[in-house]
Amino acid sequence: MKIRLDKYLADMGCGTRSELKKEIRRGNVTVNGVPVKSPETKIDTETDKTVFRGQTVIYEQYEYFMLNKPAGVVSATSDRCEQTVTELIRDSKREDLFPAGRLDKDTEGLLLITNDGELAHRLLSPRKHIDKVYFARIEGMVTQEDADLFARGVDIGDEKKTLPADLRICSSGAISEITLTIREGRFHQVKRMFQAVGKRVIYLKRIRMGSLCLDESLKPGEYRKLTEEEVVELCSQGKKL
Repeated sequence: MKIRLDKYLADMGCGTRSELKKEIRRGNVTVNGVPVKSPETKIDTETDKTVFRGQTVIYEQYEYFMLNKPAGVVSATSDRCEQTVTELIRDSKREDLFPAGRLDKDTEGLLLITNDGELAHRLLSPRKHIDKVYFARIEGMVTQEDADLFARGVDIGDEKKTLPADLRICSSGAISEITLTIREGRFHQVKRMFQAVGKRVIYLKRIRMGSLCLDESLKPGEYRKLTEEEVVELCSQGKKL
């Protein structure tokens, strides 16, 4: 891919376009060992070696981060009052990251942070029905009757019932523990499904989305880059859906 030199450097977090144009004209950038003073110079991101102030700048078109979202942080790129999930990613080269999907403010767990809009669209399209798996603690005794109802679809007050969901009971009592696999992303869906059967979600954590599973070594608020294998599998799955 060929892009302008000033955009190449701006995309990699070296500065603003206006700042970088000045740096380029001052001779602070070399391409393949030769000083380049024109910000409009086209750079081949695959073959050209670009050095800015003595440091090699390697271009990454897309970045993919797995975040264990903590409670109290909003799934957004900016917010006037609340901390956002993208603010937790502190070592990204790019400034165009966004959360691929949303988790409620009080919900924890797996969130994909990326700038790959095409992949995010494929994974989040309502037509794709990608699996989303949650662990939850429920106030009230969850029963096999609840599981059977969830498997048929639940009336949560929308125009249509939910799609069939897989409710598995880990323990049942005054506080029950369950895992739930849904294939939609309706507003407050998990909470509303349990409200429909007279119970309340008191803790909710997403543990899987499609082929991507939450890394158990990540504490709430921690993140890591996706491995090459995870990216390939996720992108492959997105194309098949």
